[in-house]
Order: sequence, then C-alpha cells, then structure tokens
Amino acid sequence: MNLLCTLAKQFGPLMGRILLAVIFVLAGFNKITGFAGTAGYMASKGLPMADVLLVLTIIIELGGGLLIIVGWQARWAAAALFLFMIPVTLVFHNFWAVEAAQQTLERIMFMKNLAIMGGMLYIVAHGSGPYSMGKDKC
Repeated sequence: MNLLCTLAKQFGPLMGRILLAVIFVLAGFNKITGFAGTAGYMASKGLPMADVLLVLTIIIELGGGLLIIVGWQARWAAAALFLFMIPVTLVFHNFWAVEAAQQTLERIMFMKNLAIMGGMLYIVAHGSGPYSMGKDKC
C-alpha cells in the first residue's frame, strides 16, 4: 500500500492533469479544423459574433488545456477553463429546454461538464503538483 500511495502522489497529478485537459486540447483542435461548421452551430444557438467567440474559445481550450498538461500557470488556466465552462454548459447543454429525445444526452453532457469543472477547481486549489513546469503556490 505504501508503494501505491507513493506512486499516486508522484504521478497522479501529472496523469490527472493530462486526462482532465486532453478533452480541451482535442476540442480546440477540432474547432480549428471544423471552423465554419462550429461557427454555424454557435450562431444557431443565438450567439452573436460567432466567429469572434469561436476564436476566443479555441484560444481558451487549446491554451488552457496545454498549460494544464505541462503544469505552467495551471491554476490560472484551470480558473479560466472553469469560468469558460459556466456559460458553455448552460447554453449548449440546457437539458431542461430540449426535446424529450435529447434530454438524456444533454443531461449527461451537463453532468460531465460539472465533473470537469470540479477537476478544474481542484487544480485551482492544489496546483499542478510534481512533474510540472511551474511550482504555483497559493
């Protein structure tokens, strides 16, 4: 059990950061490669200046995700992603306002985002841990 605890303390934060942030890196990259389609989807949700908002979204997702993975300014990146996810979750996964056929999927996506937001708050509170580029202290 001692070895397990040692390994978890040593490598857990790095693996946790990678697993938590890879969704943002992939999402940001996919938004670049499918820019027009994503901008159209955002506009269909009633968002103004979808192209501008999409560029900002890509910067937040790719930039924040990469910063968390490497552990540099991870607290700030996690805080930015946490705040970013509040309106994103409410606008794009509003399960209470969709057709019955879509409610289950949107509820799952809503809850997934809440779980990710919890992970972001954990990074804000505890920092990036070992094997990170920056030792961010609170």
